[in-house]
Amino acid sequence: MTMMGGGYGPQVMRSLRRDESVTKERVAPGTVRRIGSYARPHARQISAFLLLVVLNAVIVIANPLLMKAIIDDGIIPRRSGVVVGLALAIAGLAVFDALLGLAQRWFSARIGEGLIYNLRTEVFDHVQRMPVAFFMRAQTGALVSRLNTDVIGAQRALTTTLSSVVSNVISLVLVGGAMLVLSWQITLIALVLLPVFLFPARWVGRRMSKLTREQMQLDAEMSSVMTERFNVAGAMVAKLYGRPDDEAVTFATRAGRVRDVGVTVAMYGTVFRIALGLVAALATALVYGVGGVLSVNGAFELGTLVALSALLMRLYGPLTSLSNVHVDVMTALVSFDRVFEVLDLKPMVAERPGATPVPGGPATVEFDDVHFRYPAAAEVSLASLESVARPDSGQSQDVLTGVTFTARPGELVALVGHSGAGKTTITSLVSRLYDVTEGAVRINGQDVRDATLDSLRDTVGVVTQDAHLFHDTIGANLRYARPSATDEEIWEALRAAQIAELVESLPDGLDTVVGDRGYRLSGGEKQRLALARLLLKAPRVVVLDEATAHLDSESEAAVQRALKTALAGRTSLVIAHRLSTIREADQILVVQDGRIVERGRHEDLLREGRVYAELYKTQFSGV
Repeated sequence: MTMMGGGYGPQVMRSLRRDESVTKERVAPGTVRRIGSYARPHARQISAFLLLVVLNAVIVIANPLLMKAIIDDGIIPRRSGVVVGLALAIAGLAVFDALLGLAQRWFSARIGEGLIYNLRTEVFDHVQRMPVAFFMRAQTGALVSRLNTDVIGAQRALTTTLSSVVSNVISLVLVGGAMLVLSWQITLIALVLLPVFLFPARWVGRRMSKLTREQMQLDAEMSSVMTERFNVAGAMVAKLYGRPDDEAVTFATRAGRVRDVGVTVAMYGTVFRIALGLVAALATALVYGVGGVLSVNGAFELGTLVALSALLMRLYGPLTSLSNVHVDVMTALVSFDRVFEVLDLKPMVAERPGATPVPGGPATVEFDDVHFRYPAAAEVSLASLESVARPDSGQSQDVLTGVTFTARPGELVALVGHSGAGKTTITSLVSRLYDVTEGAVRINGQDVRDATLDSLRDTVGVVTQDAHLFHDTIGANLRYARPSATDEEIWEALRAAQIAELVESLPDGLDTVVGDRGYRLSGGEKQRLALARLLLKAPRVVVLDEATAHLDSESEAAVQRALKTALAGRTSLVIAHRLSTIREADQILVVQDGRIVERGRHEDLLREGRVYAELYKTQFSGV
């Protein structure tokens, strides 16, 4: 016979391991009401679930009372029929309890998984709509944690925590009431012994909480090391610069700390269970001792003594769980609050009410006295999502000042200048990765802020110097631009991008997996696949951000041939460090310190002998 009868052992242990520091956190006003809105769609299932929890709590006292009856009304009077009947009743109750447990678990799973699904999909959809500035500041691991750890913690509020509170309250009332009815003397003895049970449990619980927090931190650190080293880029750095023996020793040290804390946690848990078992044995001895004397003296019958002993086993578990219920409730509320914190962060770049599609026809891109500064951290992100959060000292300085130019249909406009001059920032405003601070960016006369985001994505296509490919097949990466594309359309785009021959030579063709970030392909191959993806999308405006900056001569030549097809008939904004690639540009804009300081064609700018001429001379003279 154990102290944690009725399945309360694991539940009590989980409660005691919770971090009590969570009770010091402040939860935003209205959180509870907001949780209710997520629970409302599951109202019927939650009601049925709670009914099953109540029935389960009733069964807690049914068995001891049946044991009392089988002894007092069957065994002692030697009435075999009563014994058989009550034994069958106990067996039937056990079967009913098993079915009840299955039904309770089904409802719990339906409610919990349904809530997890709703929260995860809502958070994922919301995060997908955040601006690029958000992802530049937020730590990926912290975001993933919100979708995993915190969402699951929130789910427990409507399943584990709710059922635990209801079950424990009902059990405590029923068990305490039954014990008082059977013998108020034994009930008082049980309550007097409660501190002997509760205080050691809380003492162990505080230490378990601290150790669990340390264990989670160590696990996170170890996982971080594995993630960095097992990532393709990290693995390459480790291969080229790392020291395998030192890496192994460092990891072994971290893993050793995890092992040591795990052993300590296991020993605390074992000591806790042994101590409670000892207290249970002492309590049982005391109850049988005092109760036995009372029974001998005729205060109550033998079956009552057995029932009281069984009920005693079901008294301390609920009391311990409820003594720590504020930690469980706050843990659930804080998890919900952390999820809501992300959902409440409004995207800086969002579709305006009444937005209309970008006007059709050949595209004209116009910058009208554009000023821009990058947003402060508080405007785009949360400090809790940044591994190293630094409060901004104030508004950032403008990185673009009075930028004005027009790219007409079919024109190629090149942006040149030193690194950090503002070239990439200019092109980012066309696709609305950011919104201008002052002025306007227009396509065919419409401010991009008034256009629907879908139409803007269809209108503007971008290829960066580091073309990103998902860890998927070539076909899947290309169809990301246009899911409805046929294989023939994909092959046509590959041919135009000068890479069809390579893909045809691969054993799996379009089904070839490109690897993490496309690392199975060379830089030139990735760039040409990115161009094929662009061609498949068929945008009217093309933005190339140094698409050939890091390629060898052969790859650059192949990409340049592909670019002629990609840019034909399209309005193009091209950032180029290699000035030889933009000699034929219809207009060259020289950007310096966020301003356009020169504009014109290649020959004209060379004759002027200013900034562009100096850049050209430096690049081709090697000075």
